[in-house]
Amino acid sequence: MSSSSSYAGFIARILVFLLVIESGNAASLSPDFYDFTCPKLDSIVRHKVRKAVQQDPRMGASLLRLHFHDCFVNGCDASVLLDDTPTFTGEKNAPPNANSLRGFEVIDDIKTKLEKSCAGVVSCADITALAALYGVVELGGPSWTVPLGRRDSTTANFTGAINDLPAPSLSLSGLISAFSRKGLTVHEMVTLSGAHTIGLARCTSFRSRLYNDTDIDPKYAASLHATCPPTSGNGDNNLAPLDMASPTAFNTDYYKNLLFQLGLLHSDQQLLSSSSTRSQVQKYIEDPTTFFNDFGEAMIKMSLFSPLTGTRGQIRINCRRVNPSGVNIMKQVMEGQGNMAMTY
Repeated sequence: MSSSSSYAGFIARILVFLLVIESGNAASLSPDFYDFTCPKLDSIVRHKVRKAVQQDPRMGASLLRLHFHDCFVNGCDASVLLDDTPTFTGEKNAPPNANSLRGFEVIDDIKTKLEKSCAGVVSCADITALAALYGVVELGGPSWTVPLGRRDSTTANFTGAINDLPAPSLSLSGLISAFSRKGLTVHEMVTLSGAHTIGLARCTSFRSRLYNDTDIDPKYAASLHATCPPTSGNGDNNLAPLDMASPTAFNTDYYKNLLFQLGLLHSDQQLLSSSSTRSQVQKYIEDPTTFFNDFGEAMIKMSLFSPLTGTRGQIRINCRRVNPSGVNIMKQVMEGQGNMAMTY
């Protein structure tokens, strides 16, 4: 092939890429957003998540929670991934996240691989959404179709992370309010609470329940006293499974536990405090397929919280920090970093 024809082909790829970027200004998110610009995206994310979950089964829950904590604060914009700097305060060290959120290294690993395959194309927000999906799938949970095309924020909201994330101490009315502020129904709140069928929680999240709540099985509470002593500062970071029956399997055991007052968090057990939410819990126990279907639908709805699209935000090169001033996708492509031009 002549150099002129190679150059023409390169320019054609650039034009197609720019059309894709421009269409994002008005177009809705779409599952096939990266079909032309990064066709290996799905396989790369799934492979990396599978490897991470095989090494640490808890990681499936951690990636799901990372996506949840991202979306509930300023929308699904990867703001939760940003590190603090001397001149920037992120969300990682807000009380609900500090020493608690995990999975950042997995997101980094995926991003590194994608930058080699299709540089400057896939947002960290979309990586986080896909990683949550495959974290659930690897633990036997449902699959759902992830709309794609989000861009990454250049800001974070420390105060929002404190105020917007539902606390484990919330009453049922508090849970309903917290989810309602995000446009989620009571039904969807009960559904998304089912994410607690996997993963672990820190002592600070359930200490008060062990020693103060009356709607907890006494033997269950006593079994956790050694893990979580009553005195604050003693064992704060010790962990216990949110679902004592099967903490690394995505199923309906979480709901079954509630019927026997085996909910680890105060907010978990609150799902039985009204007839309507109790009825939904019972329905999911009797019909796991309905839970799986509802969970997928609720995750899609949550993933649509205030996405940045078009020219808003950016595609971060490193998910932990905002791009340096002057960095842009065209510059990457023209400097030869844009392997995405060869992936059509």
